[in-house]
Amino acid sequence: MISRAREVGPKRYRASTGRYYEDFEVGDVYEHRPGRTLSEADNTWFTLLTMNQHPLHFDAEYGAQTEFKRPLVNSCLTLSIVTGMSVADVSQKTVANLGWDKIRLTAPVFAGDTVYAESEVIGKRESNSRAHHGIVSVRTTGKKADGTVFISFERSMLIPMRGHAVDDRMDY
Repeated sequence: MISRAREVGPKRYRASTGRYYEDFEVGDVYEHRPGRTLSEADNTWFTLLTMNQHPLHFDAEYGAQTEFKRPLVNSCLTLSIVTGMSVADVSQKTVANLGWDKIRLTAPVFAGDTVYAESEVIGKRESNSRAHHGIVSVRTTGKKADGTVFISFERSMLIPMRGHAVDDRMDY
């Protein structure tokens, strides 16, 4: 995560986190830390919150009858957590998420698994419609502690150029 302090008064500084458009370079890889150990409670609450009623996410007896032999963590939860893990490095200053593409779920995730994520910058261009902004695309990969890749996706964001982020203008 990029963190800067900007002077807001004599001997007074305010933290500013995240990357500006200019800070991204195609090919850069950001390893997102800390990791996150997923719990049964995380999975149950997320499943209930999103009204996903598939028993594979919260019924241990049902899960025992499947090839997995236990409940799976809801894949929308893993997508959300891996995306969240990337925010500090990739989208802290983002004006808008423009889309998620090529979401691939390549391995099951279970309660008790610890997950990590990393993002590679795969594209960057100045915006055609928003002055002082650019579009950055990343490929984010979620891995279990043992290195197993369980999710990957591409995400594009509208990111301000230096001096044009909301927190650059706020006087709070």
